[in-house]
Amino acid sequence: MKLTTAEEQLMEIIWDKTELYMKDIIDHYDEPKPATTTIATLLKRMQDKNFVGYKLTGNSRLYYALVKKEDYFSKHVNGLIKNFFGNSAMQFASFFTRETNLTADELENLKRIIDQEIDKKKP
Repeated sequence: MKLTTAEEQLMEIIWDKTELYMKDIIDHYDEPKPATTTIATLLKRMQDKNFVGYKLTGNSRLYYALVKKEDYFSKHVNGLIKNFFGNSAMQFASFFTRETNLTADELENLKRIIDQEIDKKKP
């Protein structure tokens, strides 16, 4: 399931802080801060999508993520590869290394990561 841009922005806050009350969530937004009702609506939609849960502490709700950031973005990237690159990770990697403005150092680091993954998969 996909999140809207506003929901992703809110999830970033929750992923970063692990558990937050509504007031803490709103405090993380820049001015002009969104209305409490807007955040409540987003949280409700995200609960319906099983991305966010909460526990009651007194009269307040302490919100937390039900989906790990890595899991969400892994599905997102895999969907991108499937929809835009014909389900070819090779085409995606080729595009990514050519079309992003990676420095030589960043490409070297990426190469090291790839080499490590190759070593792990060798018998």
